[in-house]
Amino acid sequence: MTETASDTPHPALSIEDEQRELIEEFGFFDDWADRYQYLIDLGRKLPEFPDEYRRDEFKLKGCQSQVWFAGEQVGDRLVFHAISDAAIVSGLIAVLLRIYSNRLPSEIQATEPDFIAEVGLESHLSPTRKTGLSAMINSIKARAAMSLNPGA
Repeated sequence: MTETASDTPHPALSIEDEQRELIEEFGFFDDWADRYQYLIDLGRKLPEFPDEYRRDEFKLKGCQSQVWFAGEQVGDRLVFHAISDAAIVSGLIAVLLRIYSNRLPSEIQATEPDFIAEVGLESHLSPTRKTGLSAMINSIKARAAMSLNPGA
């Protein structure tokens, strides 16, 4: 699957505004059962995962569930594709893609995932899910670093 810059419109919100909006959305829910359900609902809306990335080389290490994660350069931006066999992890993927996909590598590098603590995910995820979330964030940051320093 080959994408062009016109196939992937630039996000309407800045990366900071997207984080703020996400924090506000999670703030609508009073208890964690509702927040988990919202996370699962977000995961159900993930775009179709390209078959070309359903290979072992794109399987993310460090996740308890199966996660395939790929990033590609589209014009001057990085576009990420990911999928998981677990509902909550799919929701975490949806959140990460919303914040980091289709952004400039420099934006990605400069943006820490502060929304994770703000939303409360840091204290409400199991240790294995936290490890998987960190692995996904590290993959995103590494892909951005590679785009900024292709010879390194």
